[in-house]
Amino acid sequence: GKVRWIEIRANHESREDGLIIRRGIIQDVTLRKETFNESEVEYQSLVERLPIGVAVQNQGSLVYVNAQAQIILGAKEKQDLIGKDALNFIDPVTNQRITPRVEVAGASPELMVEQKCMRLDGKLIDVETMAFPCTYNGESCVQVIFRDVSERKRTETRVKRNEILLAQLFQNIPMAVVLLADSGKVEQVNKGFEEMFGYTLNEIRDRSINDFIVPDQLTHEGVDLKDLIAQHRVISIETVRRHRSGRIVNVILYGMPVMLENKTIGIYGVYVDITGRKKIEEELKIRNAELDNFVYKVSHDLRAPLSSILGLVNLARLPGNTDNPMDYIDIIGTKVEHLDHFIGDVLSHSKNLKMEVGVEKVDFDAIIEQTFNDLNYLEGAKGINRIVKIDGIDFYSDPWRVAEIVRNLISNAIKYRKLDEEKSEIGIKINVDHLRAEIVFADNGIGIDEHNLAKVFEMFYRATEQSDGSGIGLYIVKNAVDKLSGQISVASRLMQGTRFSIILPNRINSVISQMPNSIGVEER
Repeated sequence: GKVRWIEIRANHESREDGLIIRRGIIQDVTLRKETFNESEVEYQSLVERLPIGVAVQNQGSLVYVNAQAQIILGAKEKQDLIGKDALNFIDPVTNQRITPRVEVAGASPELMVEQKCMRLDGKLIDVETMAFPCTYNGESCVQVIFRDVSERKRTETRVKRNEILLAQLFQNIPMAVVLLADSGKVEQVNKGFEEMFGYTLNEIRDRSINDFIVPDQLTHEGVDLKDLIAQHRVISIETVRRHRSGRIVNVILYGMPVMLENKTIGIYGVYVDITGRKKIEEELKIRNAELDNFVYKVSHDLRAPLSSILGLVNLARLPGNTDNPMDYIDIIGTKVEHLDHFIGDVLSHSKNLKMEVGVEKVDFDAIIEQTFNDLNYLEGAKGINRIVKIDGIDFYSDPWRVAEIVRNLISNAIKYRKLDEEKSEIGIKINVDHLRAEIVFADNGIGIDEHNLAKVFEMFYRATEQSDGSGIGLYIVKNAVDKLSGQISVASRLMQGTRFSIILPNRINSVISQMPNSIGVEER
């Protein structure tokens, strides 16, 4: 009663007498059939355990899904999927593009492709799919294998986003950044690097950075820093680097190794331009030195006249003193005037340092006339012959600072005139155009020794003892010119005279652009 599987192969032939004879071979294939069934069971078991989705569709309807396909498509039971139209799981946006592929897959396999898939709960996921023809339950079908790559796609999106953010940060950070290979050769530079040092990536790629921006005297420093960074050390130093033009740039250099699996695969160099800061620091050193000198000099120049006044007062109080009190009063008055003028110069200096630069129309004629009137008290002022010539258009700048420049230069010329000269002269020549005012003050006074010319703009410097002035007049002039972004130079010869040449920018164009209907340009 045991059932056996047999395979029959037969053919037939016709005899002359008309009979048909059949010949055949009967073979027992029970073992082969049982082995095949076992293999099919094992194959189905393997498919069920695969970590990817497997589905079979017949005429567009699903006839089989494995366990992973059930999970990917969001079904509670496999039966929730059987009989469903396979295209219902394709994103409607891409449905029309997918349909022709499904039809082609019935004839030949296709490559793995990415597409959007819609789960039973309506959630869209990213999947990789491949379809190829197969036979299922004796019928021609299409087998589809697929896997959920949504997490991978999200990771790729995050990685791409981070790459974009890092690339934009690298390019747009307001510092110079260079990326070196572990060999020290340049791989990448940002816009800040090109602006700070003047080199483009194409010019220095695959070259040593030390050959371009490290000054010759600091070549050893560049090599040492590279070695330190290669030892996984982050460095930060204040140093200098060289611009393409040869100009030295003060920088803070940060060097950082790029690590992968405890190996240095690259080096980041970040340069912060501190040239402006260094300039301010140097100016601060100068100002601090000037302040020390200023405090000492001010205290001395304030105490000297006060001590003289106090001495005169004590002298007047002496019993039996028969001197005329008016003589003491005259001397005291002179000392007080000197003290007042000195305090005025100190206040002018302070105001020049603190006050913002204004822009108004400057009336040179009025300033010069007022200055001579104000200085008329100086000894010898009334005998000065002045020659003034002003040409050009209207001049716009800071009237107060211009007046300070004029006052101190005229005062200087009066104080240092030749005492034995019958006619002392002060020549003032001013020429103004749209860009600048060229101002020249020339006198025929005692002049300045050429060895002392470099010092005349220093605080409290006096080239001669002929005057007992404060010694900060020309210092105020130089600072006022600097505040106005101008230039000043001096030329002089002993006993022949002194010539100050000043160039100040004319701010008329900025004023006209702001108030085009209210400013007129007048020619002298």
